[in-house]
Amino acid sequence: MNIQKIDSNDTITEIAIYNGVVYLAGQVPDDDSLDIVGQTREVLANIDKALVKAGTDKSRLLTAQVFIKNLEDFDEFNAEYAAWIAGNVPPTRATVQANLVNPNWLVEIVVTAGI
Repeated sequence: MNIQKIDSNDTITEIAIYNGVVYLAGQVPDDDSLDIVGQTREVLANIDKALVKAGTDKSRLLTAQVFIKNLEDFDEFNAEYAAWIAGNVPPTRATVQANLVNPNWLVEIVVTAGI
């Protein structure tokens, strides 16, 4: 079975597809000046766009790994996430506090989905 890679450069592939499974690189906000609500909305929108490129959508999510800078932001993040995933059975999920590469990023999410 072939491995398909979409949006690659010298150091990263944004989307990898193998054996009917889509793996996304960590999705981060476009505007790092936003608060946790704004950054979460952007990250989730970026996930939606990447899943469409891969031929799937959030209803097919298998797992999500959430990296959040400040645990004080968890409730606001979770409210946005719950609204985004509403109407679908949520995937498995882990949430970890992390210092992200860009110190202004408040959240990064990695997901895996079926086609």
